[in-house]
Amino acid sequence: MDRDTLRSVQRPLKQLYREQPEAGSIVLEASGTLGEEGLSCSVHTGQALVDAGLHPSTGGDGTLACSGDMLLQALVACAGVTLAAVAINRSLSVSGSVHASGVLDVRGTLGLDPDAAVGFSSIKLSFELQTEASEQEVAQLIEATEKYCVVLQTLKSPLDIEVAASAQ
Repeated sequence: MDRDTLRSVQRPLKQLYREQPEAGSIVLEASGTLGEEGLSCSVHTGQALVDAGLHPSTGGDGTLACSGDMLLQALVACAGVTLAAVAINRSLSVSGSVHASGVLDVRGTLGLDPDAAVGFSSIKLSFELQTEASEQEVAQLIEATEKYCVVLQTLKSPLDIEVAASAQ
């Protein structure tokens, strides 16, 4: 996709959201089905079915996707797409890779240490880029990517999450 094509696709959407701000509020959903055999949950991604289970460090056998890995994969995907879109909008030719790594203490999720946090204590997102863009252009590209990446901003900001359950 080139800059003009991207802008022509986004132009009417931006206009709609300016005129009708409520139209810009969308709901994204994810769903899964608890596995009938074994300890797993099949997650519907819209493109494929992903079976998620425990990480080997918490008792899994390594054959199922770990939700922590999936979170980092979502971050990498979002940051990569955001960076590509920003680069196109700025007429920058960029290729390369995106990497995310996270540190977590599994003692927290296993209930072994009440002082051990449940979840990631830190996440590092890095880019290895090949481009002829200047250092300043690359810095601005990364800054805009960080600003507009939905997953990154969600992870960085506290948000309200409601948990509900029903049993039949």
